[in-house]
Amino acid sequence: MQKILDIASDNRRGLARGIYAICTAHPLVLKAALLQGLKDNTPVLIEATANQVNQFGGYTGMQPADFIPFVNAIAETVGFDRQQIIFGGDHLGPVCWVSESAEQAMAKAKDLIRAYVAAGFKKIHLDTSMRCADDTGPLTDATVAERAAALCAVAEKTALAVFGCAELVYVVGTEVPPPGGAAEAIDDLQVTGCEDVLATVEAHRKAFFQRDLSQAWERVVGLVVQPGVEFDHTSVHDYRPDDAKDLAALLSKIPNLVFEAHSTDYQPAIAYTHLIADHFAILKVGPQLTYALREALFSLSHIEDELITKEKCSGLRQVCEDIMLASPEHWANYYPKQEPQGRLYRRYSYSDRIRYYWVKPEIEQAVTCLMNNLTESSIPEPLLAQYLPQEYQAVRSKVLKPTAQALVLFHIMQVIDVYAKACWKQEV
Repeated sequence: MQKILDIASDNRRGLARGIYAICTAHPLVLKAALLQGLKDNTPVLIEATANQVNQFGGYTGMQPADFIPFVNAIAETVGFDRQQIIFGGDHLGPVCWVSESAEQAMAKAKDLIRAYVAAGFKKIHLDTSMRCADDTGPLTDATVAERAAALCAVAEKTALAVFGCAELVYVVGTEVPPPGGAAEAIDDLQVTGCEDVLATVEAHRKAFFQRDLSQAWERVVGLVVQPGVEFDHTSVHDYRPDDAKDLAALLSKIPNLVFEAHSTDYQPAIAYTHLIADHFAILKVGPQLTYALREALFSLSHIEDELITKEKCSGLRQVCEDIMLASPEHWANYYPKQEPQGRLYRRYSYSDRIRYYWVKPEIEQAVTCLMNNLTESSIPEPLLAQYLPQEYQAVRSKVLKPTAQALVLFHIMQVIDVYAKACWKQEV
C-alpha cells in the first residue's frame, strides 16, 4: 500500500495531495469512479463498508471475497488497470452487531476482519468506537484502542497466513461519525480537540505495542477526527478552516499520520481544497454518489414520462416508493413517518437511505426498463435542458452522447471530479 503511504507523506510535507475514497457498492457508481480515474490517470480507492459487504452478505448480498472480483470485472469493461485500484474496508468492527454483547460483537468483527484481509483488502479502517449492548456509558479511549488492536492482530495474522507478508495500512480513531451521515438534525458540531487527538493516538500506540504490533503501528496512516463537516437529512455543515486550524497545526507533532475525514459529502468545492491543505488527506464520499445516481435516474424517469406511453413506462419513482413503504427497515428509524414529509425524505434526503433499495429486484427491473425505453427512444435536447441541464450543455458541446447510461455516469462523475481536482493537483 505504498501509494497511500506516499500520498500521506507528500501531504504532511505540504504538497496539495490527497486521495478520495469511493464508499459504495453500486455498479454504476463504481463504473463512474473508474472512468474518472481513467480520465485523470490516477489510482482509485474503493471502500466497502461493513454493513454493505460482510461475512453474512450485508445489504448487497456480497461477502468480501465477492467484492474485489465484482469491481475488477467493472474495471475490465472500461479498460482501467486493476493494479491502480486500492481496496479498503470501511467501519470494520462491531458496528453491525452493536445490539449484542461486546464479546459476541467483537467475535463477529474478528471474522469480518479475517474475511476482508483474506479477500485482498489492503486499507483497513478499524472502527471500534461504538458501544455494544453490555457497554455502560461512553467508551474510553483505552477500550476503543484495545479493541482496535485486537482486530489489528487478527488482520496481521491473516495477512501473513494468506499472503506471506503484511502490507496493510490502517486507519484508527475514537471520534468516528456514523456511517452515512447524521441521523438527526445538526444543532452543534464540535471539531475534535487537540488534547483528545493526542490522547487517542497515545491510547492506540500503547494498545498496539502491548500486543507486539509495533510494525503494524508504523503502517497506521490515518486518524479519524471531526473536522467540522457533516450532513443530515436536509442540511450540510460546511467546513470552516479557522475552526480546524489547531488540528492542522497539531499534526506536525504526530509522526506518520494524516487525518481521514468522513461525511465530506455535499461540501462546496473550495472546502475540499482547504481540507487537503489542512492535512485531511483522505476524504470519504458515499451517499452523495448514490444521491447523484438517484438524481439522474429520477430525471430520466421524468423524461421517460414525456416520451413513453404510460403502460410501457418503468414507473421507477413510484416503484421505489412502494418498495420502501413495504420494506421500511432501512429508513423507518431515521425518517419521519408522517406525510408528506416522510415521502420527501424517502426520495430526497441527503442521507440517501434509498441507496439500500437499489438492489431490490423490483427496482432493478424498473431501472432496466427505464434504460431500455430511453435507448429505444432518443432524448430530445429540450427535455435534457429541462431535467438534466449539466448534461444538456455537455451534449451540446459534443463531449457527451445522450444515451441513458452515459448521462447517468456523467452526472455521478461531476461529484467525483470535484474531489479529484482537490486531491490530484500535482501528478502522481
